[in-house]
Amino acid sequence: MDGIAAFFDVDHTVLEVNSGSKWVGYQWRRGQLTPFQGLLAIKWLVQYRFGLLDFESMTERILASYQGRAVQPIYDEVQRFFEQEVAWSICREARERIAEHRTQGHVVALLTSATRFVLLPLARELDLQHILCTELEVVDGHLSGRTLGPVCYGHGKVIRAEAFAKEHGVDLSRSFFYTDSVSDLPMLERVGQPRVINPDPRLRRQAARRGWVAQTWTAPPRGAAEVKDVDVEPGTR
Repeated sequence: MDGIAAFFDVDHTVLEVNSGSKWVGYQWRRGQLTPFQGLLAIKWLVQYRFGLLDFESMTERILASYQGRAVQPIYDEVQRFFEQEVAWSICREARERIAEHRTQGHVVALLTSATRFVLLPLARELDLQHILCTELEVVDGHLSGRTLGPVCYGHGKVIRAEAFAKEHGVDLSRSFFYTDSVSDLPMLERVGQPRVINPDPRLRRQAARRGWVAQTWTAPPRGAAEVKDVDVEPGTR
């Protein structure tokens, strides 16, 4: 295997914002969350940002609430959500790096803990073929409430990246991974070219200790009044 890949995390890396935060705000404004659900979601988002989240437990709990739901209406709603709340936040530097890797003949892939619901619109926008993510089981067009294989989080990203590398003839020791999160240390250590983008506090400390240069990526200006993360407080309505 002598090919090179460039793997990109999504939230706070390809996107300046956290798409999960945006989704919580989007659902709240439409009355789709109770105050308790909103507070729980914000708690999980904070834990994720600081690398303290039990991701598998959170995923199981969320999927249980979606069990039996038809997937197509979810895809349709998330497409609208992406266009309204997320598409603007794609970082300029992410687009530039993706273009540079393509020019060099590298395989480019999104590698993220998110699901395909929000990743498909993003991949279409960036003209990307490869998505490595948390895969959900679908039975007869409906969510079963289970995942397929390990969740794509922590060491789970390494498992999916290694399988992808074997399939596509990629040498991970020569490949790149761009991310913001300390939870991605296993994958940063697995590749030969780790790249730290908009790091959380714990990853910033790790980067300084290991001599990794931290970069700041931003989206094009959208206006001074734009709110970039959860812009509602559950219980205030």
